[in-house]
Amino acid sequence: MYIEQLKNKKETLIKYLPFPLVFFLFMGFNYIATLASETNTNEMIQMMIDSLGKNIVFAIMVLPLAALCVILLLWVKFFHKQSITSLTTARQKIDYKRVFFSFFLWAAILVTVILVQYFVSPDDFVINFKLAPFLVLLVLALILIPLQTSFEEYLFRGYLMQGLGLLTKNKWFPLLFTSITFGLMHIANPEVGAFGLQMMVFYIGTGLFLGIITLMDDGLELALGFHAANNLVAAILVTSNNSALQTNAIFEQVSTENSMTEIYIQVFVVFPILIFFFAKKYKWNDWKNKLTGKI
Repeated sequence: MYIEQLKNKKETLIKYLPFPLVFFLFMGFNYIATLASETNTNEMIQMMIDSLGKNIVFAIMVLPLAALCVILLLWVKFFHKQSITSLTTARQKIDYKRVFFSFFLWAAILVTVILVQYFVSPDDFVINFKLAPFLVLLVLALILIPLQTSFEEYLFRGYLMQGLGLLTKNKWFPLLFTSITFGLMHIANPEVGAFGLQMMVFYIGTGLFLGIITLMDDGLELALGFHAANNLVAAILVTSNNSALQTNAIFEQVSTENSMTEIYIQVFVVFPILIFFFAKKYKWNDWKNKLTGKI
């Protein structure tokens, strides 16, 4: 089982503390600094864009997390003496077919929904496409976003979930803790400033969804593909002034009137349907033990 792979390894909580502790302290400091500032997050991002341009600001915001992905994998390999494969999956080798299946499935759903929204309510969007800036964005996004999203998956659904499993000897606490902390990591995002703390429903709900499919599938592959597709489509297809990643995307959404309704539908309807679909495709069983059982 994925979360149980380290059961017989001589690991201690102390060894698992440094990396997430430094990361969470940095995120906490960033959030406090944001609250203390007279300028809100959205205004700060806009000031940076006015000064540097969207592509450079995009790189500045995504590059640190992309670099942290490499650092985390090296930390696991050389400090914990754990293979990247065992951090990723309980299978003998990483199943890239699962990664790409999840990626293209969610990308296709998102693209379809966005295009339907555009044709049904064209006044809610403006075409933002400019060839040269878009091509630069595309190259940056294809390189940096898979690393950025992989860092979040490896940290929350991988490193922390396995480490907390060692500590608590159960699966329900790592699942809930990583889902909540994943949501809280996004609390300083402009979307939260625009729509309020109800946006936490989306971030924590997404974390819970990704945690469930990781535990049920005994690996990160589906979560890695889903998360990469989600952020990549958001970066290159549609942007808005309330987005954490304001890019040279093809469309700009100028009306967010129905955004929270769409988010509730995604969390409470679409995610359960996806879990059901994955369960049928990959023949998941023993739900109670995999999600709440002891280690």
